Amino acid sequence: MFAVIKTGGKQYRVSKDDVIAVEKVDGDDGETVVFDNVLMLGDKIGAPQVADAKVVGEVLRQFRDDKKIIFKKRRRKHYRRRNGHRQYLTLVKITDMGTGISVAPAKKKAAAPKAEASEAPTEKPAETTATQAAPKKKAAAKTTAKKAPAKKAAKKTAKKSS
Repeated sequence: MFAVIKTGGKQYRVSKDDVIAVEKVDGDDGETVVFDNVLMLGDKIGAPQVADAKVVGEVLRQFRDDKKIIFKKRRRKHYRRRNGHRQYLTLVKITDMGTGISVAPAKKKAAAPKAEASEAPTEKPAETTATQAAPKKKAAAKTTAKKAPAKKAAKKTAKKSS
C-alpha cells in the first residue's frame, strides 16, 4: 500500500519503510513526525484530503542540501548576478500509514545533564579588587595642527595675435 502526502509545498508518494528527504520538519533525531495532509491512501482518493488518514515517520537526521547556483544574465546590458542557495532538509523514514492511527508521543532525549548543570550554584565572588573597580583611562589623543593648503600659481594665458 502507498500514500501520497503533501509537505513543504511538494507531494511525495511513499510506502512503508521508505526513506525520503523533505523540507525541514521540526524534530530531533529519533523523534516521530506525523503527516496529516494525506491526499491519497491506497485506493482512497481524498477530496482534497483523505479523512482521518495519517502517515507516521521517524526523523533520521537534519541536514542541508547541495548548493544550487542561481545565475541571472541579461545580454549586452552588463548585468550578471550570481547567487547560491542551500535548502534545509529532513531525512524521514516512513514507519506507518493508515486511517485511525493513534500516534504515541514523540521520543525525547533525556534532559538530565541540563538539569544537573542548572542546579549547580553559579555564584560570582563578591570581592572586587581596586584594579577591577577603577575604570580604564583612554590614552590622550594626539592633536596635530593642520597645514594651510598651498596656493597654486596662477597660470598666465598668452594671447595670440594674428
